[in-house]
Amino acid sequence: MPVSSKIKASLTRTSWIRKMFEEGGQLKQKYGAENVFDFSIGNPNLEPPESFHKTIIKLINEHKPGQHGYMPNVGYLDVRQSVAEYISKEQGITLSPEDLIMTCGAAGALNVIFKAILDPGDHVICPSPYFVEYGFYVDNHGGTLETVPTTPDFYLDIDAIEKAIKPNTKAILINSPNNPTGQVYSREQIDSLANVLMKKSDSNKQGIYLISDEPYRKISFDNIEIPGILSTYINSIVCTSYSKDLSIPGERIGHLAVHPEAAEKSDLMQALAMANRILGFVNAPAIMQRTIACMQGQQIDSEIYKAKRDLLCNGLKKAGYEFTLPKGAFYLFPKSPIQDDVAFVAALQKENILAVPGSGFGSPGHFRMSYCVSDDTIIKSIPGFEKVINEIQT
Repeated sequence: MPVSSKIKASLTRTSWIRKMFEEGGQLKQKYGAENVFDFSIGNPNLEPPESFHKTIIKLINEHKPGQHGYMPNVGYLDVRQSVAEYISKEQGITLSPEDLIMTCGAAGALNVIFKAILDPGDHVICPSPYFVEYGFYVDNHGGTLETVPTTPDFYLDIDAIEKAIKPNTKAILINSPNNPTGQVYSREQIDSLANVLMKKSDSNKQGIYLISDEPYRKISFDNIEIPGILSTYINSIVCTSYSKDLSIPGERIGHLAVHPEAAEKSDLMQALAMANRILGFVNAPAIMQRTIACMQGQQIDSEIYKAKRDLLCNGLKKAGYEFTLPKGAFYLFPKSPIQDDVAFVAALQKENILAVPGSGFGSPGHFRMSYCVSDDTIIKSIPGFEKVINEIQT
């Protein structure tokens, strides 16, 4: 039997990240993992904090009745209370457990949000470069995603966003620290965006949500400020995961938080809870909920990623590459030495270096590198980067 024609069409434009990751597996089999320099996928190479392992063991050994049973779709009350207390300080606004839903990671949270708020044909705006799966998430629930360019150094172009807003615009989706650029949007930019959304919401006679995807919030460098979205704009929703700051992407645990005074808040929370259930998530994993409730404020050492950033950036700068220094996350988004970023990435692959074309993030002429890899991988890759750029420029 044939697969869905829509899914079949989507397969032709599926994620470059996974494509390069899979090709990397083939190269590693052929040449040995130590001779392949894989910067393709953002899979944290740091182990979770030791307290994470100790907490899981403690919880497993408690043997409380019903601890692996069903729960409210929104998650355990005591877990949401613990998370609310912590992110209230982080976001600069007082949240209660009723403002939160525990989710299967940030990707799960985004699908829950779009399922709850989108009608067929609703318009969602996202700055570009952007995480390519966003388009699929919006499309999953009948919406259309329009991307707008950022500035040359990847900051928000507020004027471009304002011009892109239509009468049926339901949400603006931002991601800071950003994947793929590592850029962090400033307090001034977030305030300006909030002002535009308030003005446009009035003129459209329909509230526009500001959705902030923040899985890299705790991975920032050089004492950069990460502005609180919830304290800035009333119709805001923040989602995150613990995949990156605790190095547990395979555990699929995160949450979403809604501004306490969001328009039609009661209906929104009921819709989000129902979406969590009917999308098949039902609820976030029980053991992971109880684990992260004990770990609020704990994280891996982001200074390790900063050191990797500096090691990679210093090597590429000496080789002649141009880039904007990332302020967070663990990605670098250099300019391709040639406009055809796909051809350039193919040239790198001949040196057993795996990167992702910027075209896969809506930004041709660049390429993305994930530097959550060993220092040895970074150091050994630099001669290959030098060789490729020298061959291209001669």
